[in-house]
Amino acid sequence: MAAVFDLDLETEEGSEGEGEPEFSPADVCPLAELRAAGLEPVGHYEEVELTETSVNLGPERIGPHCFELLRVLGKGGYGKVFQVRKVQGSNLGKIYAMKVLRKAKIVRNAKDTAHTRAERNILESVKHPFIVELAYAFQTGGKLYLILECLSGGELFTHLEREGIFLEDTACFYLAEITLALGHLHSQGIIYRDLKPENIMLNSQGHIKLTDFGLCKESIHEGAVTHTFCGTIEYMAPEILVRSGHNRAVDWWSLGALMYDMLTGSASPASWGGQDHPSLRRIGRRLWTRSSKGSWCCLRTSPRMPATSSKSS
Repeated sequence: MAAVFDLDLETEEGSEGEGEPEFSPADVCPLAELRAAGLEPVGHYEEVELTETSVNLGPERIGPHCFELLRVLGKGGYGKVFQVRKVQGSNLGKIYAMKVLRKAKIVRNAKDTAHTRAERNILESVKHPFIVELAYAFQTGGKLYLILECLSGGELFTHLEREGIFLEDTACFYLAEITLALGHLHSQGIIYRDLKPENIMLNSQGHIKLTDFGLCKESIHEGAVTHTFCGTIEYMAPEILVRSGHNRAVDWWSLGALMYDMLTGSASPASWGGQDHPSLRRIGRRLWTRSSKGSWCCLRTSPRMPATSSKSS
């Protein structure tokens, strides 16, 4: 992997919005290719030129100029994700996903800054067949760039929504790979804390890849707990909700909730919350609501007997 930048979230004066492309959420198409064919784009378009100076001083000098934008894959509060093609240096022609984050938006909140650093650190240090791979990372005065493997299989959420439910063999296949990915993170002292179908992608062969490590907590080893309230409520363990302190066991709770959704097709309860935590009662009812089909020996109704990947979990 190319050298990864030492994350610097200080924005340079005047860098915000100057000289850095602001991409349209519409698909991006190279105009040079259109015009070479004697064509002009119809309707709204935005011509994008990637000319920023790289700050990655590794074996290969990497910057935005090394990539051709193909289309927009997604958009969030802090930036966008593009499908790109490498047009300079090694791996010429290879397709990647480029995650572009705006520094000015990240530094407004200390938690967002911490989450960005955590994601960068984990992507750089953790290598596993079922965890998305970071190929390159670099920054400009106003933006951070993460170049990730492109996962053409889409979100697990999309497949589950289309199928309604998964057959047991299919669910077991995905759950086994997710278990291996979580187990590897735990062995590195990392709690994932945001397991949900939207954060699980599939590659072209149909294998899962965990993505989005912004809510991970590092350096949580045997006996250590943390108290941050975070995650997605539908898959959140009770100890996070009541803020009693949690460890890596919360990931196994989330895996159980995900398994429930895969096998029953049940929509996860929404709009939980409140000081009296009515969500805890709904979580409890959820465990007792069983389908007339399927093998349920994998469920344990006692919170004192959580499922684990190893005795040390």
